[in-house]
Amino acid sequence: MGSVRKAVGTRVVAAVSAALSLALVAGCGGGDGESGKTDDGKTKITMGLFGVMGFKETELLKRYMKENPDVVVEADVAGDEQTYYTALQTRLAAGSGLKDIQGIEIGRAKELVDTQADKFADLSDVEGIDHFLPWKLSQVTTPKDKIIGLGTDIGPMAVCYRKDLFEKAGLPGDREEVAELWENDWSEYVETGKKFKKGLKDDKAAYLDSASGLFNAMIYGNSEQFYDKNGELIHTSNPAVQEAWDLASETATAGLTAKLRQFQPGWDPGLANSTFATTVCPAWMLAHISEKAGPENKGKWDVAEAPKGANWGGSFLGVMDGSPVKEEAKKLVAWLTAPEQQAYLFQELGNFPSSEEALKDPAVSGAKSEYFNDAPIGEIFGAAAKDIPEEQVLGRKDGTIKDIFSQGLQLIEQGKSPSEARKTTDERIEKAVG
Repeated sequence: MGSVRKAVGTRVVAAVSAALSLALVAGCGGGDGESGKTDDGKTKITMGLFGVMGFKETELLKRYMKENPDVVVEADVAGDEQTYYTALQTRLAAGSGLKDIQGIEIGRAKELVDTQADKFADLSDVEGIDHFLPWKLSQVTTPKDKIIGLGTDIGPMAVCYRKDLFEKAGLPGDREEVAELWENDWSEYVETGKKFKKGLKDDKAAYLDSASGLFNAMIYGNSEQFYDKNGELIHTSNPAVQEAWDLASETATAGLTAKLRQFQPGWDPGLANSTFATTVCPAWMLAHISEKAGPENKGKWDVAEAPKGANWGGSFLGVMDGSPVKEEAKKLVAWLTAPEQQAYLFQELGNFPSSEEALKDPAVSGAKSEYFNDAPIGEIFGAAAKDIPEEQVLGRKDGTIKDIFSQGLQLIEQGKSPSEARKTTDERIEKAVG
């Protein structure tokens, strides 16, 4: 897919430009922001987004306005989701300053469902929303079956690896043979790392970027992670969390990691400088890797199936109940998250669809990535999406807890014992969310 290959070199640039340019205004704007009307009487819909959700970075909003000439859409984009969510919480509490449509990141979904559902419009009555993966809308559905958002993308996982470094270490480079190295479970992935380290000899490349990346991949392959179905914290008692902690800790103590947390300082240069040979990668990460690893590493990176299906990431679009253009905003959200638009965003930016119907689109299922050695990314991530547990139990502070666990694993990489690091981690979680 030419557009997929083109996008992987432009997505990060789009993120920067989106963060710097905070408003998209088309047609004749300039309305008062309260009436939902522009000066010339058109319906104005405002959107609050974060990161690279794709609606502003592509032609989608312009296309919608062309098809609906009486509608003007304004989109504000915050580059950093944490900054965005802090502002959203403040505005929800104040009951003012909200956009008609607000983006919802998966790590915040449960908290908004539990504490702010009354501020969002019910989207359960929107026609044609039966195309989503079974578990997607359940993440933003209240006990009374109110749906506060419609799904955009998801984050099925695979393993991105350096084909050339694998072969240099005496391991196979072919993606199917690589997947067979760890096809049964993640412990085989770690054992492969030990073989890699032994076989690489003089090369200084680490096997994987960070222990926390492996931890995330493991916990997100389970229905329950940090909370149970009743909303109770189970991070200290869930066997899945303990297993992920133990195996991730092993990579740190065995010297298999480059000690570089994903998206933190040093990680991007690590991609470019061949500092590590593998990273657990959800679909949306491929664009970032190709951008930061650069053209000199094109074809050296490849993608192999992970041992187990897991979902890391994904977002939603919600409509505020108090919006003066609520019905028009609901129509826009339904259109933006429809299968056709999800398939388009995948082709343009690599955002993997949450729509079952979009997953069947040949433009998605047959997609390949030229940068990643022509890896059949549609096939690989599509299979991973089907392997994700159908029930995904979210908790109010999932994002916060994940970050604290990542920091705890980094302590081990810095020399702290796994037991000491876990004690510190649990104490920090208790202080933050207990």
